[in-house]
Amino acid sequence: MKETDRLNAVENMAIVLTGASSGIGLEVLRQLAWGKGNRILAVARHVDNLSDFASNVTPFSCDISTREGVDRVFEKAEELFGKIDLFYANAGFPYYEEFNYADWDRVDAMFRTNTLSPIYTYAKYIQHLDGRPGILAYTISAIGEMAMPGYAIYSSSKFALNGFQQAIRLEKPDNLQLTCLYPVATDTNFFHVANPVAFEKPFPVQKPEHVAKKMIRGIEDGKARVSPSGLFGFAKILMGVVPPVRTVYWKLETAKLERFKQKLNAYGERLQENVKTAVEKGREVSETLREREQEVRRDLEDRAAKVRDGLEELKDKYHGQ
Repeated sequence: MKETDRLNAVENMAIVLTGASSGIGLEVLRQLAWGKGNRILAVARHVDNLSDFASNVTPFSCDISTREGVDRVFEKAEELFGKIDLFYANAGFPYYEEFNYADWDRVDAMFRTNTLSPIYTYAKYIQHLDGRPGILAYTISAIGEMAMPGYAIYSSSKFALNGFQQAIRLEKPDNLQLTCLYPVATDTNFFHVANPVAFEKPFPVQKPEHVAKKMIRGIEDGKARVSPSGLFGFAKILMGVVPPVRTVYWKLETAKLERFKQKLNAYGERLQENVKTAVEKGREVSETLREREQEVRRDLEDRAAKVRDGLEELKDKYHGQ
């Protein structure tokens, strides 16, 4: 980033940022790192790509999907900073799939990261502040307000977090600023994580740089809500006034899911065919090795017989003398 492009939105703050190694989190980190006097604890499971930042950024490898992980983040931040001025709970991940399976652990993993962790973070942060002013930020999602086909589990995890932030605003202490981000699809590694098989992105798609700038500006301005896409805001109003617009949009996105399912089936068939071919090739190789083994065994037996015959001849000749 050029210095002329930097934002002066948040300065002289002790900041914790989770999900800092990729996507929106990485772009937020890049922009916050420019802020004068900012000190940042950059949290992610894998932090190898965070080593090139300046000394004001401390990479910290941690899994925040557990209570122990969140506790470790607070302990590390308090060790580094004392007081945390801004805690940005950004970590989260998606699935893109047809929900047609019974897998408790798979669903649980998403809710622990996307929902339970930021809820627990709220309670820990309130205790940490102890009446002092502080800022808590969440990355929720436009999908947390309007469900999408292919994202049933992800949507529900974000709907739950959205419901929490709505309720907690009615009871949170006045010393806490709560700012929530509602991005539409963002052109990041998000889609590679959602499914290893490529699929069509939902419309519209934004750049992470734009989303990060909007969020940082929203934090500076003390906003409760940041929606980086003006089109999504307009679409929500339009869909409220003309509900068939939502129906048409959902049909278009459902068609994408259907095409993905067809692609996935074709991929599965190719994979099965490749496995079948590999098995057949393996059998051919095994048969060839078996035949070669038999040839070698026969050759060795023939040689052994010749050696025995030779020994017998020598024995007879020796006794004949």
